[in-house]
Amino acid sequence: MSSSIQDLCRAIAQNTSYDAFAPAFNAQQWETLASYLQPFDLSAGQVLIDQGANDRTLFFIESGALSVHLIGDRGQMQLAILNPGSVVGEGAFFSRLPRSANVVATGSARVWRLTAIRFAEMSNRQPNLALELTMGLGAVIARRMVNKPKRVAVT
Repeated sequence: MSSSIQDLCRAIAQNTSYDAFAPAFNAQQWETLASYLQPFDLSAGQVLIDQGANDRTLFFIESGALSVHLIGDRGQMQLAILNPGSVVGEGAFFSRLPRSANVVATGSARVWRLTAIRFAEMSNRQPNLALELTMGLGAVIARRMVNKPKRVAVT
């Protein structure tokens, strides 16, 4: 496995949170998935997702932490902190609705992004990989929806 995707794989494998993204990929499938992803470095305070934006990009967190918060009538309310191995952006990815919250890096972080266009390509060229990814993301959403305090953190 190339070192480029290896750190993300390790972060995902070590994530023990209730809403962990846990696809059943082998090393070759991770390599194939990597060809559809783009690594992206964030600095402290950098906005990854803007509440209200029309964007379906999905992000996998390799390192650092991201704060999910909602801007409302009474200011800002933190909904969740997402750590390495987590996924964010899954709500808009599936719903095609505007982003439901802001996501900001709490410090330096590295994420891997999967755009809707690259996912469509993967679906055509690697349908089994796309299906396993989709099932893994569906499990994350299902777990987040069962946990009432985290329900609103589906971005």
